[in-house]
Amino acid sequence: MNTTNPASILKQISKYKGENLPPVHLWNPPLCENVEMRIDREGRWFFMNSPIGRKRMVKLFSKVLRLDDDGEYYLVTPVEKIRIEVEERPFLIIDYQLITKNKRQLISFETNTGDMFLLDKEHPIKVSTNPKTGEPKPCVLVRSNLEGIISRNIYYKLVELSDIKKENGENIFLLKSNNQTFEIGRLKI
Repeated sequence: MNTTNPASILKQISKYKGENLPPVHLWNPPLCENVEMRIDREGRWFFMNSPIGRKRMVKLFSKVLRLDDDGEYYLVTPVEKIRIEVEERPFLIIDYQLITKNKRQLISFETNTGDMFLLDKEHPIKVSTNPKTGEPKPCVLVRSNLEGIISRNIYYKLVELSDIKKENGENIFLLKSNNQTFEIGRLKI
């Protein structure tokens, strides 16, 4: 089957309602080569170089997104898979909430596609540093092996929430959520 438009893809995945994610890891359909899709650095989705403006459509597409062992991202349905270019990471973290429950600090994140999850052992933060500029690039695991970039604004708010540990001439910024501690940055003293 050769479905090359967003409406046909939506039809194939529309039965997965609400928070249920389709079992894309179990599907191994043939590759459909004649479709061009991408997600830019700002989390905007494009189909054949035209922006996808319908949030509902983007949200549904994000539920069938998969990163394979070949390092490529795909939209996967039971009958086809479409390669999708991802310029940076497939998700953008657009909001967070600080929650205190039973004297425990919890941090929840929201993505540009409406996914919400807690910062915890299954969804850790990873911060890499640009070796030339020293600028941090914080990411968090959204689901499976798909990451989201934490926006600069949210990252610096998380730094403000951090505890600071001094070690070997550095301040180490430690963020706590759901009884887990995550290192989110280092700064030489």
